[in-house]
Amino acid sequence: MWSKSNTKESSSPFHLNQVTNEEPPDGSIEENKMKNDLESLGAFEKDDDGRMHAERNNSSFLHAVINMVGMLIGLGQLSTPYALENGGWTSSFLLIGMGISCAYSSHLLGKCLQNNSKSKDYKDIGQQAFGTKGRILATTLIYMEIFMALVSYTISLHDNLATVFSSSLGSNDQSSHFAHLTTPQLITVIAVLVALPSLWLRNFSSISFLSTAGILMSLLIFVTVACTAIFGGVRANHDIPALQIHNIPAISGLYIFSFAGHIVFPNIYTAMKDPSKFTKVSIVSFSLVTTLYTTLAFMGAKLFGPQVNPQITLSMPPNLIVTKIALWATVLTPMTKYALEFAPFAIQLEQMLPNSMKSRTKMFIRGTIGSILLLIILVLALCVPYFEHVLSLTGSLISVGICIILPCGFYTKIFWREIRRPLLILNMILIAIGVILGALGTVSSSKSLVRNFERAHSKP
Repeated sequence: MWSKSNTKESSSPFHLNQVTNEEPPDGSIEENKMKNDLESLGAFEKDDDGRMHAERNNSSFLHAVINMVGMLIGLGQLSTPYALENGGWTSSFLLIGMGISCAYSSHLLGKCLQNNSKSKDYKDIGQQAFGTKGRILATTLIYMEIFMALVSYTISLHDNLATVFSSSLGSNDQSSHFAHLTTPQLITVIAVLVALPSLWLRNFSSISFLSTAGILMSLLIFVTVACTAIFGGVRANHDIPALQIHNIPAISGLYIFSFAGHIVFPNIYTAMKDPSKFTKVSIVSFSLVTTLYTTLAFMGAKLFGPQVNPQITLSMPPNLIVTKIALWATVLTPMTKYALEFAPFAIQLEQMLPNSMKSRTKMFIRGTIGSILLLIILVLALCVPYFEHVLSLTGSLISVGICIILPCGFYTKIFWREIRRPLLILNMILIAIGVILGALGTVSSSKSLVRNFERAHSKP
């Protein structure tokens, strides 16, 4: 999600997505320290418990905004026009409401971190609130979100690669001569294998440019859709339905996934020069991203109407140069995400290995496990190529918990003795809404996935 590119895509990502800052002086990062966009900005050191955290808090307000926006902008933006068209224009209030709720829950995470200086990341907040069970729950959801987001990224990679090469390949179902794969599937396998070596890099600062590239690709997609509306000869004259309430459970998952980046926000907080400004960072960042999503949603729905694709880039006229730019931007985005999205898992795995183990051995173990997981993700993406349903399921089943339910629950538990009644009621309402939307969305998207899977395999 991390981008949602985050980003997002964050990413974040995570939905995933950039976390950047000024480079530390040469030699300030020791060999046993890792830096990446999901573990905040700058150099790292280990605390008494062996966990890594930011060694220097040197992120300015502007850097923090860029980092948070970078985490949020990502995969989710592709589906907002489809979600608006299917939910009706009044569902834009749900999109905006999700943005406001997630900005508020981001603020709550900051308050939890402020309450306990030993807490450095999302898992620490879970530990602070509910002990070991809280940490296990947070860790499980984090890794599930990363895994399913990468499945969605790979589906997007396949779909857009198929469109990019459709003119030269003919039918997208054209069979190749290798392992009974279609030609687009074979090209997707090759693309993933090209990105695979990035999982073996130990120092993630050496691939920080991938995070920047992911953000630029996301912004480029928005610009190309706008150019289609202005210069592409496509008239924005489609009527958007007022409300299609039967589709709300499914599209709520798409909306919430668009704002998934909370697993990285604690790292942005701990890297700030002045953490007291974190709430302002959240307000500015979510305002910018919500405005971009809402604008893109209306733009895409008005341009393409009921024919709008779950990925807006696949609805754009194939003969336009801006379409080719958008398709390649969407293809390149997943390839910038794999190493960065795997970063939290890589760091956790590194900490679990014995300190006596050689650096090269650790790199081999981490790279091998990461490669195996990526190949499993590739297989799942090719077997279940239903982008909107997988994305909706990820948002409803996982992201709503990470973005709304858990932050409200953590804050309420930590500040139980001093929380005021209006705030307590607000948190309880948000938790209830999150649970209801999550449950309904999970059921709806799961049924759609099963239905499409059965339909595909029932064909002769």
